[in-house]
Amino acid sequence: MFESAPLSLVATDTMPLKPHITSHRKPRRSSGPVRVLRAGVAGGALATLVATASPASAADAESPAEATAELPVLPFADSDIALPEPAKAAGVRVQEGVEALEQSALRTAVRAEADEAGAAALKAATEKHEAAVAREAARKEAAERAAEARASRTATRTDLGTTAATGSAATVISFLEAQVGKAYVMGGTGPSAYDCSGLTQAAFRTIGVSLPRTAAEQSTAGTQIPVSQVRAGDLVFWGGVGSAYHVAVYIGGGQYLDAANPSKGVVIQQMSYYMPTSAVRVL
Repeated sequence: MFESAPLSLVATDTMPLKPHITSHRKPRRSSGPVRVLRAGVAGGALATLVATASPASAADAESPAEATAELPVLPFADSDIALPEPAKAAGVRVQEGVEALEQSALRTAVRAEADEAGAAALKAATEKHEAAVAREAARKEAAERAAEARASRTATRTDLGTTAATGSAATVISFLEAQVGKAYVMGGTGPSAYDCSGLTQAAFRTIGVSLPRTAAEQSTAGTQIPVSQVRAGDLVFWGGVGSAYHVAVYIGGGQYLDAANPSKGVVIQQMSYYMPTSAVRVL
C-alpha cells in the first residue's frame, strides 16, 4: 500500500488564495416603518397610495431601487380585479353616494319644474277668474240698465195711454188714420202717397196750421216738450232738434202714425219699439 502524499494548494499569479465570489442576491432593505396613506374618493375613483420610507443613507434614498412606489388606482367594487373586502365595500358606498346625489339633484329639478308649472297655472286661473268676475259685473250692469229702460218705457206708455185726442187734435188724427195703407214716396205730399213730413204737413193743414216742409224744420216749430209728456196730436221726432231725419204724430195709447218707408208705407206703430228723441206741441 502506498502512502499518499499530502495535497497542498499552491498559489499562482492567476488565482488568489482567497477568491471573492460576487453575490447575485439583492441587498436587503432596512426594515423601516411603512406608512400607508389612504386618500378618499375624488371623481368617483378610490385611490390608495403606499409609500415606503427607509432610514438609509442619502445615497440609498436617491437610488431608484429605494424610491417610493405608487400603486395603481383601485377600481370600484364591480371590477373584475379582485379587491380586499374593505376596499370593495368602500367602493360600493361611494358609488351609492354618487347615485344618491344624482337622484337628489333630479328630484330637486323636478320639484322646481313642478313649482314653476304650478305658479303659471295659478296665475292663469287667477286671470281667468278675474275676467269672469268682470264679465259678470258688466252683465249685471247691462241688465240693470235694461230694467231701468223698460220701467221708463212702461211709465211713458202709462202716461200716454191716459191722454185722449180732443178738438183739433182729434181732427188731425182722423185724417191720418184715413191715410193708413197708402204708399211712401220720397217728396210725396198726397193725396195718394206721402213721405214723413209731407204727411204731417197735410194733416195739420186740415185744421189751418201751416207746418214747414221738412222734418228738420218741423222739429223747431211749436213748443219743445219731453217725449215722456207727449199727448195725442203732438209731433215726435228722431234726430236732433233742427236736424231731425224723421217725424210722426202721436195718436195716443203709446202709438204713433207715420209714413215710415217704401216697404211699410203709412202705418201705425208702437212707440216702445223705436222711441223718438224729441217732441214738439203745436196745438
